Amino acid sequence: MVADPLQRPLLSVKQTAPPVRAGAVARGRLEKRLDLATKLTLVVAPAGWGKTSLLSRWVSGADGTRIAWVSLDESDDEPVRFWSYALTALRGVSDQITSAALDALPASSDGPMAHALPLLLNELAATSTPHVLVLDDYHVISHQDVHESLEFLLAYLPPTLRIVIASRMDPPLPLARMRVRGELNELRADDLRFSLDESATLVSTVSETEVDAHTAAAVWERTEGWAAGLQLAALAVRGNGAGPVLGDDRHLFDYFTDEVFPALAPQQRELLVRAAPLELLSGPLCDSALGVDGSAAVLAELEAADLFVVALDHTREWYRCHRLLRDALLRTPEAHSDESKVLRRAARWFEEHGRIDDAVRHLLRAGDLADAERMLAGQIGWFLQRGWHATYLALGEQLPEHAVRSQLAVYLAYAADLTGRRDQVVHWLDLAERKLDADTVITYWRSPRAGILALRGVLGTPESQPALAVRLCEEAVALETAAGYAENPDAQAALGRAYGLDARFDEGARLLADCWRRRDQFPWSTERVLQVAGQLSLCLLGVGREQELDSLLAQAGAIADQTERDWGPAAAAHVVTLVRIVEARRTYQRGDLVRAREQLVRGQALAELTARPMLLVLGFVFLADVEVGAGHRAAANAALVRAREVADNDAVAPFVRTWLQEAETRIGRQAAKAATGVLFEELTDRELSILRMLPGTATQREIGAALFLSINTVKAYNKSLYRKLDVASRADAVRAARRLGII
Repeated sequence: MVADPLQRPLLSVKQTAPPVRAGAVARGRLEKRLDLATKLTLVVAPAGWGKTSLLSRWVSGADGTRIAWVSLDESDDEPVRFWSYALTALRGVSDQITSAALDALPASSDGPMAHALPLLLNELAATSTPHVLVLDDYHVISHQDVHESLEFLLAYLPPTLRIVIASRMDPPLPLARMRVRGELNELRADDLRFSLDESATLVSTVSETEVDAHTAAAVWERTEGWAAGLQLAALAVRGNGAGPVLGDDRHLFDYFTDEVFPALAPQQRELLVRAAPLELLSGPLCDSALGVDGSAAVLAELEAADLFVVALDHTREWYRCHRLLRDALLRTPEAHSDESKVLRRAARWFEEHGRIDDAVRHLLRAGDLADAERMLAGQIGWFLQRGWHATYLALGEQLPEHAVRSQLAVYLAYAADLTGRRDQVVHWLDLAERKLDADTVITYWRSPRAGILALRGVLGTPESQPALAVRLCEEAVALETAAGYAENPDAQAALGRAYGLDARFDEGARLLADCWRRRDQFPWSTERVLQVAGQLSLCLLGVGREQELDSLLAQAGAIADQTERDWGPAAAAHVVTLVRIVEARRTYQRGDLVRAREQLVRGQALAELTARPMLLVLGFVFLADVEVGAGHRAAANAALVRAREVADNDAVAPFVRTWLQEAETRIGRQAAKAATGVLFEELTDRELSILRMLPGTATQREIGAALFLSINTVKAYNKSLYRKLDVASRADAVRAARRLGII
């Protein structure tokens, strides 16, 4: 999927180490400690201790190491967005890392651990070039899935990548275990304290005055080497010839109010106070949000004067006010009274510059719920085109339910389905139905209730309950018919899909074939067209209408080819996979086993990205037949074992379960066994914890709950565990582990 160039300005500035300020004090003793080659380096201290300044200076002096930088803020507290920035940053500094991981990231509803991070790890393991990923301000991250995915990355980290985290608090990672193993390097507040000599240098540089030893010692003693205090002391020396009495940040507000603010030029003070609600500052943004001119020059003056405004890029386009000063500014009456107006104007600026996500965030912070709701409902395409389903859902979840209308609730249900949040699908559809009134409009539906019912059948009903899906979709068709739209293609397509899941293939093919013939008459997206093609192809396969199926696949295959070229295979996976798997089945039926196997292997890779159990099981069943036809019975058995593993852990349609059972009977089911009694790759602690629970009856979801892990995290560790044990199923893993004496 092609990235929108309009998103680059903010994206690039968050992936750039802030430039080192002129006159910044060298801290060689700390920079040497940052050079230690440990898996994880933590720089943990409260605000104002110089964490970012230290790291930016260290990055500027690095030689031969590819250092990727991500400046985090509250908007990055979501797995896809977090890893989008991290992966893009790594790609930006390295020719050893391709777009594969980044492309796979938004395509999988199983999260970054399913495909994106393994792809990254494989590429890093294949190079000898050292890389570092710096995550600044990690304390803003609270999403458990982000923490778990970072822990996963650390568990399998190759020697060619190090992680450096700057945070105000310890991240929820296995720090004690890493500390014992020598995998953790830590710099804390005591380490970051400026020495007497460093303090004297800093105060002299910022104050533009050569302070005497007595003054330097007094300032150092009162500030206890605290970077922010020293900076303030230097400003006071520059202005009055005497330093402030500071020991911590309790006196900051008074000092800023009494000493710093009065010394500012009127334009400087106005900009700082009124722009305090904004996280990032630029000249054009501030001009628009504050209703003034010349903000770029004022920002440059503030940064040049070391007045707690720092540049975030080397072109001096974007800036950030130091958080200590910003916190103080937000307490002023002027900033508070103007906050909502500034945030609304900023939202309008972000919208005009193609940053819809930031526009919505500013509207939410301004308390403008109605405009935030309207923008989300009207701009769903902007998010979906970028694969930002989870971001869209997270923004919608920030709205109180009373502010969400039916149309947006429907869109949020769709986004929840794309992100694998099945529980949230039902929640949003319930809300959509509760909000129905005489003025409700659901796009493409005459009867709003019919649209919601159809979505319940398509998205809100497990594939293992096709009869319920049929009932809901039939009711939707009846309501649309009563509303005068008997030929509604979306209603017909939904019912056709439900018939297919219920193995009523003839009925499903009749409805879906009619929709396919008339597809050019509807305002359907390529995504919708390919969904109908995939569902129709499965119905035609189910009833053996081969000539019609071949004609369909010729047309749909060409659309799928173009879609993969335009979007990339990973982004297109959720709409092309079923077409690809049925194509492979027809190739097998024609007797071309080599080509069929190639198509199925690729189809399974796409199915893994969609995380749809039905597609995975079908692909493995079809692959088993190909392997048997080629005389590879062991490979066929392995494919069936994997299919059974999926079917036993996830809800799949009854007809899929039947096809699997028939294949097991036809081919014969054998357990794949580890070929050796030696474990060549050590298991991680997480893998061992999961392995010890596999002999019981707990499901993967229950195992995750017991270990305080998400279901996607358990799946990711299981995949690695099975690979190390050389097995394909849970039962085989238990047998192999017992044979090896692990459990």
